[in-house]
Amino acid sequence: MANPVVHFEIEGKDGKKLQDFYSGVFGWNVDTNNPMNYGMGAGDSQGIGGGIAASQDGKPSVKVYIEVDDPQAYLDKVTKAGGKVIMPVTDLGMVVMAQFADPEGNVIGITKAGSM
Repeated sequence: MANPVVHFEIEGKDGKKLQDFYSGVFGWNVDTNNPMNYGMGAGDSQGIGGGIAASQDGKPSVKVYIEVDDPQAYLDKVTKAGGKVIMPVTDLGMVVMAQFADPEGNVIGITKAGSM
């Protein structure tokens, strides 16, 4: 598949509670050993990895991240097709990412190929 989904995020008001929930229900290994307590894991050879954490605004959300070769070019395509940029292309050191809302308001992430 061109531009595959490579990551997911599940966020809400209580990141620890969400991490415990998904770990307990599905047996996911959720590693929070990082300064942001961002729960990485869940992926293995049968699925994609992702993160479970508290959201910055306290609201629940589920996002998928699509791998692309040029995030800005895809944000340009998004806006031309009726979407809206939520987060411009941002280099977080470990990953280069951006977020957009589709015409229905669903927030989707994109990540530069090879940066995750």
